[in-house]
Amino acid sequence: MSALFHLDRNAPATLQQQVREHLVSAILGGFLPHNQPLPSCRHLAKSLNVARNTIVLVYDDLVSDGYLTSHERRGYFVNPHFVANRLASPTSEPSTPPAPHWERRLKLRPGQQPNASLSHDWQRYRYPFVYSQLDSSLFPVQHWRKCWRDAVSVQAIKDWGSDRYDSDDPLLIEQLQKRILPSRGIQASAEEILITVGSQQALYLLAQLLLDGQSCFGIEDPGYPSAAHIARLFGARVQSLAVDEQGLVVNETLSSCDAIYLTPSHQCPTTVTLPLERRQALLELAEQHDFLLIEDDYEMEMNFDSHPTPALKSLDNKGRVLYVGSLSKTLAPGLRMGFLVAPEPVIQEARNLRQLMLRHPPLNNQRAVALFLSLGYHDALVRKLAQVFEQRARCLADALQQHLPDCRVSSIGGSSCWLTLPENLDGTALKRLAAEHNLLIISGDSYHIGNGLPANTLKLGFSAIPLERIEPGIRLLGELKAKLDAGRNHGSRVRAGDRKKTGN
Repeated sequence: MSALFHLDRNAPATLQQQVREHLVSAILGGFLPHNQPLPSCRHLAKSLNVARNTIVLVYDDLVSDGYLTSHERRGYFVNPHFVANRLASPTSEPSTPPAPHWERRLKLRPGQQPNASLSHDWQRYRYPFVYSQLDSSLFPVQHWRKCWRDAVSVQAIKDWGSDRYDSDDPLLIEQLQKRILPSRGIQASAEEILITVGSQQALYLLAQLLLDGQSCFGIEDPGYPSAAHIARLFGARVQSLAVDEQGLVVNETLSSCDAIYLTPSHQCPTTVTLPLERRQALLELAEQHDFLLIEDDYEMEMNFDSHPTPALKSLDNKGRVLYVGSLSKTLAPGLRMGFLVAPEPVIQEARNLRQLMLRHPPLNNQRAVALFLSLGYHDALVRKLAQVFEQRARCLADALQQHLPDCRVSSIGGSSCWLTLPENLDGTALKRLAAEHNLLIISGDSYHIGNGLPANTLKLGFSAIPLERIEPGIRLLGELKAKLDAGRNHGSRVRAGDRKKTGN
């Protein structure tokens, strides 16, 4: 039977987990006879070169779960229940009916929308200047494990084990009210808060509730393309809104919008902060022209300033600002834990819509995050990240000044930097060249909503790259830029020479 096993001693899973997985697969696959005993614990342990106790624990677990039965002085046998219930293999090949015409059947084609060029395999790069990812060494493993252990206590399971249908974990709502929202100057009742599967779901819910084919949806340009894609799915006309060195330009252009999506704390992607004067002017304009504001405070905690600008929502006394927040940026992007703060009628309908989709985000996840907040671990993590990111930001600024002196740093904030290259340099071409040299960067065209914006921009994230690799990575980027410059200049000289030969 050991031939069925291929144990990988370098795998993340323990040997015990691997043995169990192989045994379960063999049982369910019908590879083990149900009328013969399995190898003894001692024999199987010896053949697999693992501790005997490892096999004992696996066998006992499988007996508890019903996969095996134990007979005294005879050994362990496959439970015939699993053999009896296996589907018999078909004796003949069934005829294959014609496949549906999917091009005609699909009424919605969201995959046709272009997406930001973020690499899912960023960890294989030596110099990952990516955005919205986190250096795993910064994750508070021990604190998180403790919260998960507490979240699966008997009492906790009683709290979250049943389907709440359309409500959220009250402990998490309470912690958002006490710890997260006050730091942004926001007060909200429990009826004004909805937990979402990341901020992305919050945006989708709002778009579905507020937009239709008659709506105009304004968005910063450059900005967050996914918000524009979501709006288009519901038929809305997307209007690009200008951004300058202070963020969203507030003028009469905004008056034709029904809703405006913006990132005032750290403008995505330029990272600049919308000043207080513009925020107040924006709120006045929203009231005057009757449009709504969707504030995405995606890096709400990452502020190096000792006196951060309050959230736009905190200045709103008319109920026009719908606030979207996320805990994924500080905990882990894969956690997908976000929230929406809005007037009660909006939250109620968003809750009704959410329950038609997935009822609620997993309550065990909500409880673990609530405990993480209540025990002060999140506050400690935010302080640590702020210190680390500030140090990395300074290192990045110094490296850019040294190795890319002809490039302009528009802003460094949160966990990224917006860099403007020389006017005639293509950021997309530089990105492709960098990827060939184990260096991952994001070109600015990934964030363009409309047309006509310059192609000579980069977004450099520093949340995922260790401090000691920032300067070498920027040095390499400078060398690659020089190589691209040299190639372009050579091409220009060749073309000029050809024109001279032809008399043009």
